[in-house]
Amino acid sequence: MNVVMSTKSSLKSLLHITGNENSPLAMSDEQILEQIYATHVHSDTKFDVESLFTLVENTLRRTTIIVDNVAQGSHEITLEHIDDKIPRFDSPLCTLKQICSEMSCKPPSEEIAHKTTLSILNKLSTYEWDEKAVLTLAAFALEYSDFWLLAQYQPTDPIAKSVAILKRVPILTRPLALQKHRQAILELNNLVKATLQVIQLIFRLEKLTTYNTKDVPALGDSIAQIPVNVYWAIITIVAVVTQFDCLLTESVHKQELSHYGQKINIILSKLRKQIILCEEQIETVEYHRKLEKSFQTPTEVMEVVKLLISYKDAPQPLYDGATKTTVDIGILKRKNIYLFLTSLDITEEDISVVRTAYDSFKTNNQYKIVWIPMVEEWTEQLRKRFDILKSQMPGLVMQHPGRIAGYNYIKEEWQFKNTSMVVALNPQGKVENKNAFPLIQAYGVEAFPFTDRMVDEIHRKRSGVGVLLGNLFPELKTSMNEHKYILIYGGKEREWIQQFTKHANAIADDAALKDAKIYIDLFCLEKKEKSLEKRFWSGIESLFVTMVHKTVDAATQEVQKILSYKNESGWVFLCKGPAVVVSGHGNTMLKTMADFGGWKGDVIKKGFEYSFKEFHGKVVATTHRCSHLEIHNVAGKLPETIKCPECPKTMQIFITYKCCHNENTTR
Repeated sequence: MNVVMSTKSSLKSLLHITGNENSPLAMSDEQILEQIYATHVHSDTKFDVESLFTLVENTLRRTTIIVDNVAQGSHEITLEHIDDKIPRFDSPLCTLKQICSEMSCKPPSEEIAHKTTLSILNKLSTYEWDEKAVLTLAAFALEYSDFWLLAQYQPTDPIAKSVAILKRVPILTRPLALQKHRQAILELNNLVKATLQVIQLIFRLEKLTTYNTKDVPALGDSIAQIPVNVYWAIITIVAVVTQFDCLLTESVHKQELSHYGQKINIILSKLRKQIILCEEQIETVEYHRKLEKSFQTPTEVMEVVKLLISYKDAPQPLYDGATKTTVDIGILKRKNIYLFLTSLDITEEDISVVRTAYDSFKTNNQYKIVWIPMVEEWTEQLRKRFDILKSQMPGLVMQHPGRIAGYNYIKEEWQFKNTSMVVALNPQGKVENKNAFPLIQAYGVEAFPFTDRMVDEIHRKRSGVGVLLGNLFPELKTSMNEHKYILIYGGKEREWIQQFTKHANAIADDAALKDAKIYIDLFCLEKKEKSLEKRFWSGIESLFVTMVHKTVDAATQEVQKILSYKNESGWVFLCKGPAVVVSGHGNTMLKTMADFGGWKGDVIKKGFEYSFKEFHGKVVATTHRCSHLEIHNVAGKLPETIKCPECPKTMQIFITYKCCHNENTTR
C-alpha cells in the first residue's frame, strides 16, 4: 500500500487515531506553532545549507531506488546514470550524530514522536527553519543510506557483511524477511520520498524569500507556513526512524505511518500550489521590471512593443488596415510608434480622432500607429466585435490571441482606465508622451508629433481654446483672424439661450458700437449638431487634461472655468480673435448683457473688452454659485487636488457614476 494517500481524504480522519488530545495529529497549527516557536532563537550564524541539502538529496534519491529494488526482489540494481554534483563541504557530523541519537530506539507513539521533535528543534534552535529540516533529514540519511548501502555490498565484501550483521541488515534483506516485511518497507520508503519532496519544496520556497511580499503577495502566507511544515517533516522522519527500528528489532509494536503520510501528502499538495502561485507572481514582477527597464534604457522600439504584447511567445503578424493584409512586426523597426490603447467599447468619435492623427503622417514612413485592444478576458462575442473594429482602424492592428503580456503594466503604470489613450514611443523605445490622445483631440494635426514637448509649446502659446474652436468650427476662423469679438455661448436651458441671444443681438447691432468700429459675432453652440457639441466638450476636457499637470496660470484656469460650465443652464465666453477675454456662468453673463445700458457709456472711453470685464466682475462679486468640474475617467493620472478657478480654495472631490443607455456602445 502506498503510504502517500490522496489529498481528497478528509482531515477529520487525522483526528480520530488514538482518541488522545495530546497527539500532535489532533493539534491545530496554532497549537503546534506556539510550542515550536518557543524552541527557536534568531541567530546570524551562517550555514551552508545548500551544499548539505545537495548531498542529502543525492544520497536519499539513490537510496530510495535501492530500497524499492531490494523490496521488489531485484538482484540487479541499476541506478540512474547521472553525475551527481558533490560539493566541497565540511559536514556538521557531531550535530548529525546527536540528532540520530535523539531519534533512535524510541517506542512507537505520536506523543513520544512529538516530544522527540521538540527536543531536536531545541538542539537546532539557532538554525533557520529550512536548515532544521535539512539537518534532520541529513541525520536520517546518514543511517538509512548506510543501512541499504551495506545491504547492497554485503554479499561481496567481508567487512560490509560483518558490519551488516552488527546493524541487523539481514533481518530485513533475507528472502523470507523481505517477503514478510516487503509492504512495510515499501510504505516506509514511500514516506521517505514524500518527506524529501516536502523539504525540497520548503527549500525551494525559502529561496523565493529574496522577493518582497508586497510584490509577491502569495509569498507571505507561504512563508508563514514554513515553520509548521518543517515540524511535520521532522516528526515524520522521527516516526519513520521508529518504524524502521521496530522492523529491525522485530518488535510486536509498530509505528502507524499512514496518518503521517496523509498529513505529508496534504502539505505536499499545498506547497506545490503555493510555489506555482508564487512563481507566477514572481514571473509577473520580473516581467514588469524587464518592461520598465526597456522603457528607461535605449533599445529598439520594435523589441519594446514585442515585449509589451507577448513575454515568451513571438507575437503574431500585425494587420495593416491600409492594405487589408498582414505584415511582420519588423515593420516597426526604428520608427516612431503610437500605441492606440482602447477597450472594445471604443466609439466612432475616438476612432476619428486617431484617424486625424494617422492622416497627418500616413505618407511618412517614420511614423506608425498600432491599435492594441485592452481586453482582460476574451470571449467569442468580443472576438467578433474585434473583427468588426479591426476593419475600421487606421494604421496597424495587433492580433494577439489573448490578453497581452503588458496588460497590468499599462493599467498600473500608464493609468489605463478603459478610455482611449495614445502612447507615443520614439525609435529607441522611450515614452515621449504617456497619453497623447487628449492632445490630438484638442489640437489635431497642429500638435504633431504629439509629444510632451508639443504640449509645452502649445501651452506656452496659450492658444488652446482658440485652436480648438478653429479646428471644430471653420466658420470662426475668419473672425479670429480679423481679431473680432466673438460671443460663444450655450447651455442646457432653451429659455436662457433665447434671452441671451436677444440681448446679445441688441448689443451687436448697437449703432454706437458700430460707429466705434466694434464688431461682435455671435456663435451659439446649441444650434450646432449634437456631435459637434459633444466634440467641443470632449476637446475642452482634453485641453484641461493636457494642462492640468503644468504650472497653473490664467490659461489653465480659463479652461478649467469653461469646463465647469458644461452642465449649467447657460454659459458664455467672450473671445477677441483666438484668445478668451472672459468666461462666465449664464446668470452673471445674462445680467451683464441685460444691463448694457449701465456700462455702455464706458465702452467708448475704456474699450469694449475692459468695460465688459469690469461690469461682469461687479456682477460676479454679488452672486454666489458653486463651481463643479466633471471629468471623464480619462487615462493617465489626474492630480489629487485641484485649485478652484474662481477662488483660492481647493475643490472638493466627488465621484459620479453615469450611464446614458446608448445601445450603440452596449456590449
